[in-house]
Formats: sequence, structure tokens, C-alpha cells
Amino acid sequence: MLTVHHLNESRSQRVVWLLEELGVPYELKTYARDATTRLAPPELKAVHPLGKSPVITDGGRTVIETGAIIDYIVRHHGGGRMQPAAGTADYDLHQQWLHYAEGSAMLPLMLNMYVGRLKEAGAPLHPRIASEIANHLTFVDGALKGREFFVGGGLTGADVQMSFVAEVARAQGKLASYPDFNAWLDRMHARPAWAAALEKTGPYALGR
Repeated sequence: MLTVHHLNESRSQRVVWLLEELGVPYELKTYARDATTRLAPPELKAVHPLGKSPVITDGGRTVIETGAIIDYIVRHHGGGRMQPAAGTADYDLHQQWLHYAEGSAMLPLMLNMYVGRLKEAGAPLHPRIASEIANHLTFVDGALKGREFFVGGGLTGADVQMSFVAEVARAQGKLASYPDFNAWLDRMHARPAWAAALEKTGPYALGR
């Protein structure tokens, strides 16, 4: 059986959401962050040498990186759902969002979180970080204008992957200025599968 190794308040919540949307049977193994350092516990290193989450195991396979995990689950367990047909323009756009979320959009948001902890020492970096966050959120907001989902007419792995970007932006008080992206996240939160995943994974406050 497919197993999700879930760390509280982390990227792995969206993997559980994907599985709930697909109705795929899975086992959920939960791990708690260290209350002081906020780091993952050493037990995760027994699953994968990096000791990070998300990570899934499926038979003899271990898969890391959220985009790769979403792609793997959809291809192996989706039955043709939640991904456009290969060779179409929508498929290429879907793959773009899978890579963009972590490859580009998350970097300034994570820098904002870490540099913010430096207080005055990090002040010189704040304008550039704020500019990059605005650049990415403006791009995503524009891509969603007049659209219910990121790709095509229904939920895909692209929406699942982009959800963490929206969650972190909202946690940092940035999302309200981008109405289309903000409304999109509200729609995702209203989905029954989202609620089911959240019930299993626990509070999702991202350090707020």
C-alpha cells in the first residue's frame, strides 16, 4: 500500500489532499516537528537519507519532492484523472506549474520567513524579497483571472502543487492583495477532500 510520511505543517499536507481527491487507499504515518527547532525528527531519515517530508513509499519505491510525488501518484494511481492528456498544450502547462511552484514561487516566500527571523540584520534584504514576492503573486493572480482552476476546466495536480504557495502567502499576510489567487484558495478549502485531508493531518497554521 502507498504510504505518506507526513510532517505536521508541511508540504506533505497537499499529498494527502491529492489522495483524498482521487479516493486512493493509503496509509498515513505522521511525524512531529521539534518544538524548539521546528525541524523534522530523525525518524524520517530511516525513510529517506534527507530526512525530509513529503516522502512516499509505494511497494519497493520511495519518492521525494512534492512535484515528483504528485506526478507519480497521478500516473500510477489516478486512472487518467487530475492530469491533462500527454502531448496537449494543457499537459505542458500542467507540468510547468508542477515545477514553477517549488522552483520559483516558493523561494522568495521562504526567504521572507527566514530573513524575517534575523530582525534588523535582515533589513537590507527585505525590499528585494518583497519585490520578488509581488512579482510572483502578480503573475499567478493574472494566470487565474477568469479561471476556476490552473489548467483546463477541472482540478489537476497543478492546483494541488500550487496550494502550498497560496497557503504560505496567506500565512505571511500577502495573499489578500491578489483577489483571484485568494479566491482560488478559498475554493480549494471548500472542497470536501481538502477538509478530509485536514482532519487527518491536523492543524495547518504554518507557524502563525
